[in-house]
Amino acid sequence: MTTMTEASVREFKMPDVGEGLTEAEILKWYVQPGDTVTDGQVVCEVETAKAAVELPIPYDGVVRELHFPEGTTVDVGTSIIAVDVAGGAAPAEPAEAAPAAAAPAEPAPEPEEEKPQGRQPVLVGYGVAASSTKRRPRKGSPAPAQAAAAVQGELNGRSNGHAAVKERPLAKPPVRKLAKDLGVDLATVVPTGPDGIITREDVHAAVAPPKASEPVAAPPAVPATAPAPVAGFDGARETRIPVKGVRKATAAAMVGSAFTAPHVTEFVTVDVTRTLKLVEELKQDKDMRGLRVNPLLLIAKALLVAIKRNPDINASWDEANQEIVVKHYVNLGIAAATPRGLIVPNIKDAHAKTLPQLAESLAELVSTAREGKTSPAAMQGGTVTITNVGVFGVDTGTPILNPGESAILAVGAIKPQPWVHKGKVKPRQVTTLALSFDHRLVDGELGSKVLADVAAVLEQPKRLITWA
Repeated sequence: MTTMTEASVREFKMPDVGEGLTEAEILKWYVQPGDTVTDGQVVCEVETAKAAVELPIPYDGVVRELHFPEGTTVDVGTSIIAVDVAGGAAPAEPAEAAPAAAAPAEPAPEPEEEKPQGRQPVLVGYGVAASSTKRRPRKGSPAPAQAAAAVQGELNGRSNGHAAVKERPLAKPPVRKLAKDLGVDLATVVPTGPDGIITREDVHAAVAPPKASEPVAAPPAVPATAPAPVAGFDGARETRIPVKGVRKATAAAMVGSAFTAPHVTEFVTVDVTRTLKLVEELKQDKDMRGLRVNPLLLIAKALLVAIKRNPDINASWDEANQEIVVKHYVNLGIAAATPRGLIVPNIKDAHAKTLPQLAESLAELVSTAREGKTSPAAMQGGTVTITNVGVFGVDTGTPILNPGESAILAVGAIKPQPWVHKGKVKPRQVTTLALSFDHRLVDGELGSKVLADVAAVLEQPKRLITWA
């Protein structure tokens, strides 16, 4: 690494983009040495334990040096990029002249022009803006090339020394993880995505048997590996995936919660036929026009009513001060499984929202997550959480508390089942609810009352009016 001693060179350090975060992984660079940057321009994208965030540079100048390659985890406060704030492209030339092969490699970016690293708004935690900056070309000197190849080999699950002369396939992190899990070498996958990006479908296609109509000679080799995809192309029977980012934070939080708060989970099976009828009626209501109305909306409202009737459930345990902190507000968390891992954004002051406002907030929460714009602040300060495992066809579960919260409600799949209704056995829409709570501050009586109230509202949704 070149040490910058000139007064005109500014070192931009990795900031703390969340509350108390200590490190972040550099996902992508949008600038290269010699590029001109302006105050506020996004220079890179980093992933923390909570979200993916774009970092803007706070001054004008010319990029002198990138201190770390993509895929590197960097501690907060460490310099990641050097910028010559004196302006002009001339100061960048000495840094570029260091590698012996830099000059002859100048035309190399032209073929890379065909594969810009645009970003798609499909992953939670990833931005949507595309970058016009060209992909960094491989340097000609052996040492930098080997170092870059070592990093890329680690990310792709390959550690052989030949990676130094191979071009890294274009694929997003979740696609790379999928390829690792299925034992697929991305270098052998034919990309069909825009600008040569490998998609999830491409990876699955590499595992699936080829169609008989395919004239290519290479696919016949696939059936030989298809019966045992776990072996992979390199013969490995196991894949080791680094624990970092959201997965690392989730693991630490779940272990801390499971072994700190004594969990109790109670269950109730309830007829929600009337609730589903109300959902259909609300879809036609003029006050709900343009809003997304689904069972989750009414389940969330039912939980808020139950909390209002039993406010002591909305609390947290302060170990340091040996106090129970009762919250007089409800920040309602909604657990979401994403390609980056589990995230739990929450609706601030959900208790004060009307049904249309709650529907709007839920829709915004989902939309923000899908567009990759969920901020760290949106995932902090939750008081209770709902996890909808029913979307996976699961009847119920025993959810683990989100750290700092006292209760979490799991909602199972809604299915038609035989049910005694008005003295007769009839097919009714039935679901199972599970409430986990912290037994240090929530007794069995309180937990049972909350769960029973939620079930009662869903069975007779008119209680939304009489109890609210």
